[in-house]
Amino acid sequence: MDEDEGKAWLTTLNVSRETLARLDRFVALLRAANDHQNLVSANSLDHVYARHIVDSAQLWRLAPSARSWLDLGSGAGLPGLVLAILSDAPVILVESRRLRIEWLHHAVALLHLTNVRIEASRLELVERFTAGVITARAFAPLPRLLSLAHRFSTEETQWILPKGRSAAEELASVATTWHGRFDMVPSVTDPKSAIIIAQDVKPVRMRR
Repeated sequence: MDEDEGKAWLTTLNVSRETLARLDRFVALLRAANDHQNLVSANSLDHVYARHIVDSAQLWRLAPSARSWLDLGSGAGLPGLVLAILSDAPVILVESRRLRIEWLHHAVALLHLTNVRIEASRLELVERFTAGVITARAFAPLPRLLSLAHRFSTEETQWILPKGRSAAEELASVATTWHGRFDMVPSVTDPKSAIIIAQDVKPVRMRR
């Protein structure tokens, strides 16, 4: 997917022109901030819509009616801020690095996002709550991710985890330790990459 294809894909989401304009504003903020801190690789900004915006927005398309989103290791706000722009549901961003936290607060304020809560802490220290959807982009390998985030889930919680070209391998790595309804769907930005989708996830020892 190239940049023109990425921008065209965004128009298929059936969102308002104001929402698309806010995504453009987010891209402008990301470009400007990247001059001062390495939020994303400089080379990826040449393909920012396909590489980052569409790659994040496709997660929302998989659960457009989610009651809440929990984004782990939000970093540059990908996918969390993109999800918050597209959704009216609460979006909780978990980030522990100081400069990333400052950037997230800055972007939330300038984008006037009232549905975002930033948890400036390691995930292990965040007070438990139930998330409608749990997502993460480059946060941790799947076994560690499930172990750290499981306490925020119930049998109804959906996990939507972009795992790139390692998705099948990572899914196989939890086959004997985690139980649930697991599936993979291809990424729209790269046919060789996949998104892991899961529900009713629990450690095997808890299986009834």
